[in-house]
Amino acid sequence: MTRFLVSDNNPGGYKLEDILGVLRADIMTRCLKISSDERPEARHVLANNMRVLNHITDAILLAEDSTRVLDKAFGRSTAFTGGAPRIGTE
Repeated sequence: MTRFLVSDNNPGGYKLEDILGVLRADIMTRCLKISSDERPEARHVLANNMRVLNHITDAILLAEDSTRVLDKAFGRSTAFTGGAPRIGTE
């Protein structure tokens, strides 16, 4: 059973790309708050966060691509209304 993502047990869940988008926005907000801090530790954390943002953006693009593939092959998901999964086992 999934806690956050849409599944047969969690029809009210979210698409992966949506969760990642919210997470990316939160990290960007944090980055803005420390962007003027010149201390080495702040610069280090900011640099790490920027790298994390790049990875999250790549993950969003991959998740969106998977959604496009599934939509094209099987039509739009009906999991949010209790429909069967498009791929995999129930």
